[in-house]
Amino acid sequence: MADTKPKVLMAFSQPAYVRAIDDTQLARLHTFTDTDWLECAGWGIERANDDPATIAALVERIGDYDGLIVSHGAPRIDAGILESAGRLKIIGEMEGDRFAARIDLDAAWARGIRTVDTTNASSYPVAEWALGLILISLRNIGAQFRRVIAGLPKDTELTPYRGVLTGRRVGFVGCGNMGRRLIHFLRPFDVEVWVYDPYLPPEMADALDFTQTTLDNILTQCDVIVCLAPLTPATSGMIGKREIEMIQPGAAFVNVSRGAIVDSDALIARLKRNDITAGLEVWDPEPIPADSEIRHLPNAFVTPHTSGLRGQGERNAFFGLMVDELERFFHGHHTRFDLTPRSQANRTGSNLGGTTT
Repeated sequence: MADTKPKVLMAFSQPAYVRAIDDTQLARLHTFTDTDWLECAGWGIERANDDPATIAALVERIGDYDGLIVSHGAPRIDAGILESAGRLKIIGEMEGDRFAARIDLDAAWARGIRTVDTTNASSYPVAEWALGLILISLRNIGAQFRRVIAGLPKDTELTPYRGVLTGRRVGFVGCGNMGRRLIHFLRPFDVEVWVYDPYLPPEMADALDFTQTTLDNILTQCDVIVCLAPLTPATSGMIGKREIEMIQPGAAFVNVSRGAIVDSDALIARLKRNDITAGLEVWDPEPIPADSEIRHLPNAFVTPHTSGLRGQGERNAFFGLMVDELERFFHGHHTRFDLTPRSQANRTGSNLGGTTT
């Protein structure tokens, strides 16, 4: 790193600043950069900010900066804005769940600008809850809890009941940041991990010690099936009636990704046969309709899509991970959370050069 600190501009709304910026992390960022904030009008969660005044203000200032952090309220960083950003070397999206809505990736890559996002900050706490739902579902805790609150005696012949996790085979549908963290959490249980994810590089299976396989194998041969895939045009409805019928009796089905990946009606129909269990952090639609049968099925344990939240009074971790990335980048190291053609294909559900790896 040169003697002169690189300059970084944060461009997002005031609510996004309050929600994400931690004073301790900001002080750490100031130790190796000169950082400013451009307040952007509006909240802009679902799409980039198209306010002409905000865009003009960013164009006027961006030429002085080596790094840019965007989040809710920022304009889309497109070729027009990048024409004024001659010094820019890295762009970080602080909440990428809507995937690069605020970055024209092709335009950035054409200029040799590094692009990263830290959406995995919410993936890590969800991975913890995925482990919780696995344990809950294997023991059919939903049914057991209902018996307790109804004042009924314990059922020592409860079915379905797969019991312990140790030594089981756990299948992942998708293995991004959340899946890789979940593999780490599962290690003490000595499980066998199978993964279906057509966007993973083949060497990942060796690095993390899992078996890369087909979706059909996951559904028919695993004791636990965990849906971890992003919602894209390719994954919407991916686990439909055919796939749900393939799940082996006694298995536990866990979904912590997005409800629309799974056919809700088909899952309800299978659960009503009472030969599998489910742990569901997400549902389609949300909130769950008051008359939905999923609310009353004893072999389904349902939670309200809140597992990405951290403790009361704690800031989210998106900004801390972004400071980590900028520290690595400006000290000459490789970044970890790059947006690449492979990640772009995964998040948009497109075919990566006609391959399945």
